[in-house]
Amino acid sequence: MTADPVLDATDPASWGPAIDAAVHTVSRGGLIVLPTDTVYGIGADAFTPEAVAALLAAKGRGRQQPPPVLMPEVATLDGLATSVPPAVRDLAAAFWPGGLTIIVRAQPSLVWDLGETHGTVALRVPDHPVSLALLRRTGPLAVSSANKTGQPSALDVTEAHEQLGAAVQVYLDGGPTPGGVASTIVDATGDDLRVVREGAISMEDLRAVAPVEGDAGR
Repeated sequence: MTADPVLDATDPASWGPAIDAAVHTVSRGGLIVLPTDTVYGIGADAFTPEAVAALLAAKGRGRQQPPPVLMPEVATLDGLATSVPPAVRDLAAAFWPGGLTIIVRAQPSLVWDLGETHGTVALRVPDHPVSLALLRRTGPLAVSSANKTGQPSALDVTEAHEQLGAAVQVYLDGGPTPGGVASTIVDATGDDLRVVREGAISMEDLRAVAPVEGDAGR
């Protein structure tokens, strides 16, 4: 009889075994589903190419759509990115942890393969206790929305399980996601900051902190 892959992570007082199981799965190159402050995500060790490939396969994506990377804290930014503009640091200070993903130049020394990134990486610090507790133990995770490509994002663990099934070894059930809207994405790899997807953080809020361009989502 196969063990239930959906583990209760709704209570910090009792979620230890669930987090342990997720950490163990990640360390072995497996896939997990975790709650975030926006939508549920499917995650893998960012530094295990086979795990990242499995993540893309589970979603039905190719290498041309590399997953973002979730980090446990703002300080991790300098370990994964290079030539970080001051405006990006301002945005990180204002909106991390939170629903903002920032595309930056990746540290060239990093030994990873997220797909066809062209030397960039999309980074975010999620504002959710379960994902932060997990990330503090695993380190950076490659995480994309926990749904098949072209299907609605999963807002609870049941929706994620219905779409991804046995492709994922551990599902962390943190209850319904509080945000329900995907993160806003800012591309900081060019001369100017450009919003490529407007989501949880509004353009107005971004512009109150740093000069950003774009009319994503209109």
